[in-house]
Amino acid sequence: MTAPEVVRERLATDLARARDRSRALTDCVDDGDLVAQHSPLMSPLVWDLAHIGNQEELWLVRDVGGREAVRRDIDELYDAFAHPRSTRPALPLLNPDEARRYVTQVRDKAWDVLDRSPLQGRRLERDGFAFAMIAQHEQQHDETMLATHQLRTGPAVLDAPAAPAARTALPAEVIVPGGEFEMGTSTDPWALDNERPSHRVLLPAFVIDAAPVTNGEYLEFLGDGGYDRPELWSERGWAHRRSADLDAPQFWQRDGSGSWWRRVFGRVVPLHPNQPVVHVCYFEAQAYARWAGKRLPTEAEWERAARWDPASGRSRRFPWGDAEPTAAHANLGQRHLEPAEVGAYPDGASPLGVHHLIGDVWEWTSSDFLPYPGFSFFPYREYSEVFFGGDYKVLRGGSFGTDPVACRGTFRNWDHPVRRQIFAGFRCARDVAPGEADV
Repeated sequence: MTAPEVVRERLATDLARARDRSRALTDCVDDGDLVAQHSPLMSPLVWDLAHIGNQEELWLVRDVGGREAVRRDIDELYDAFAHPRSTRPALPLLNPDEARRYVTQVRDKAWDVLDRSPLQGRRLERDGFAFAMIAQHEQQHDETMLATHQLRTGPAVLDAPAAPAARTALPAEVIVPGGEFEMGTSTDPWALDNERPSHRVLLPAFVIDAAPVTNGEYLEFLGDGGYDRPELWSERGWAHRRSADLDAPQFWQRDGSGSWWRRVFGRVVPLHPNQPVVHVCYFEAQAYARWAGKRLPTEAEWERAARWDPASGRSRRFPWGDAEPTAAHANLGQRHLEPAEVGAYPDGASPLGVHHLIGDVWEWTSSDFLPYPGFSFFPYREYSEVFFGGDYKVLRGGSFGTDPVACRGTFRNWDHPVRRQIFAGFRCARDVAPGEADV
């Protein structure tokens, strides 16, 4: 099989997997749930479904394929920048049956475009970038729809096996030696514009947690009055904690005996002490880190811990190497509906022994979302450029709801520091003590 055919086959697999997931997330509820807005932070599920189809039509059918429009009349309705999420239920949206027919029509044409594309030539088509971009876009919306499912009320409609238990004990921290490394990428053909270009970054030695902070560890912060101690919070974080009345991670609840439980996709389950904490905002993560005598890692520190190989001196695509993730490496792809116990994926560790860097929970970093030196948007400004310099913090690593096609060591996510509905947790870092890096 020639190289273009190998790429074509993989693209077909990734596109089909994304569509199967979109169907599963929308077919499991009735039409009332599909058109309802379960939170002002989220779109109705039916909007996400038709938006997925509209983006595919714009880029694959019309641009790459040069085909006649399927539904040009709905472009403005499904322009994410034209209508805030809170206003979308009032729009004359496609109903569920219309949305399903629409995405099917678009995909039928997109398959033909994929079959005919040489996967070379102009940059948009080279190495199948446009098709990979659309697969990533759909999976990103699938994760958003999964977050909407977590916010909806009513009986559980999603099911998955329990996440795996720990297989190995982990150290508390890992020392990452100082030095220069390559951050970002200029060679990954499916990397998005904000991951580019690669550039050299020099960092001093630092210490990073071997795993994300767990529910059990977070309970210690909570039990020590972490939500009642303004000295642990930034000024803005404390103001938000008070105005939003935060007193525990989102979806946590305590019963009359003092035991903690967590609502998970329509079920209430005991809080698992060894799973990474999830559904915390940046300000909560920052307060915990101060309580622990640490800080949040910078984005560059996170990527050095995740990608740098001390033996070769090069940066790898993933902590374990350049190979695509498997079920042995990381908790990805909605195989489970929860984070795994820390220590569950020893095969996914970095060469330095840092674990769970990919999958389980998105990890807040202390860095603002800014362009890399030499950044240029591609193929449209609205993916990244319009967000640079805004009120956004970078998250890294992906979650249990992130598909492998939309997750790699260079992938950058971003959100407002107050957001908690996303599948976000964190790990801590700190400066090395005198002489510690020499041990």
